[in-house]
Order: sequence, then structure tokens, then C-alpha cells
Amino acid sequence: MIRLDNASYTYAKGSGVSNVNITFGDDEFAFIIGPTGSGKTTLLRMIYMDLMPQVGKVVVDKYDSSKIKLRKIPYLRRKIGMVFQNYHLLVDRNLFDNIALSLHVIGFSKNEIVDRVTESLEEVGLDGKEDRYPEELSGGEQQRACVARALVKEPDIILADEPTGNLDPVTSFELIKLFEEVNREGTAVIMASHDYNLIKGRGHRIVEIQDGTVRQS
Repeated sequence: MIRLDNASYTYAKGSGVSNVNITFGDDEFAFIIGPTGSGKTTLLRMIYMDLMPQVGKVVVDKYDSSKIKLRKIPYLRRKIGMVFQNYHLLVDRNLFDNIALSLHVIGFSKNEIVDRVTESLEEVGLDGKEDRYPEELSGGEQQRACVARALVKEPDIILADEPTGNLDPVTSFELIKLFEEVNREGTAVIMASHDYNLIKGRGHRIVEIQDGTVRQS
């Protein structure tokens, strides 16, 4: 469960989010829709506790932003998989090593890493491409690799920040269907987008944000 209680964050230049009150369920699929600069990324960063609310709080499972100690934040982030618009794949590492990196950091054994990476690649349809480097993959394949990297930790939550921003319409719809498959397996998915046409009619909750204020939830 994710809950934001009167959560606000303002940047030095004045933008951010203000007095956000919203709850997301354990297995929910929700879209956060709004124009560029409306506060979508700030909202996701607060859930990830990359930004701490200056007013109010964010609660993710048992972790409360108003009480959490810095040393506990990495444990929270193990429960969350992040997917970005700009991939953030390491160009000097192949697909397997890109996806395995977080598992090495956490301390998984070699066998566990092989099993988890293999399973994640299969889940996103990239099995057999583990030796490819990012430049050898299409944009859609690179974004699927990012989803695999998020899934490899077996997170409770996926946060996707404009993941279709660099993709064509067909590939964008395929990526959303992949997120829907992940959600059906019990993982909560919260996806930010500025493209209403891409998400309408899919039967998922839509949260609208404008100028840092949640308009509808």
C-alpha cells in the first residue's frame, strides 16, 4: 500500500507538488497523467523516497517518510522497480550484466543471479539476447530490458516515469500490455504519462495532475 498524506515538495524554482492526498492499493494499476512539468516525476520520486516531502508524508508498506532512517531507504527500494524514459542502460555492459547489477549490489549468489536474470528476460520476451549490448537493441527492446531490470528484484511495486516517451505508438502499446501482464501477477504498477490517448479506455485508474495539484483520483 502507498499513501501520500498532504504531501508537498517545492523546488527552488517554484515547481513541485502541493498537498497531495492519495492512496494506491497493493495490486493496483494506475496512470498518472499530466503535461510535462506538472509534477508527475516529483510524485514518483517521493514514493521512491528519492525526494522527501517538505510537508506531509509518504507511507510505502511499513516505511514512513517522516520516520525512516537513511540506512533503511535501500530496503524500501528493494521493494520498488523503477523504469525510466531514457533507459539508463550501461553501454559498456551486455544485457545480462545490466540486469544483474542490482542483484550483485544486494549480495545474491551467482546461481540466484543467473536464475533471476534468465527469468526476467523470458518474462519481457528478450530471452536469447542476454549477450547483446544496448546499441544492438531497438528502442522497444531497450525499454523491455529496463522492465526486466526492474523485475529482477521481484518488487512489490513498479514505478514507470514516461516509459513510452521515446517509443512509437505500436511499441508503446506493447509496453503497456507488458506492464498489464506484470500487474496481473500481483505487482502494483504506477505509470506516469503525458499522452492521454495512449492510456484511455484501458480500464485502469487515472490520476490527473496539473501544476502540482492532483485533480482527480
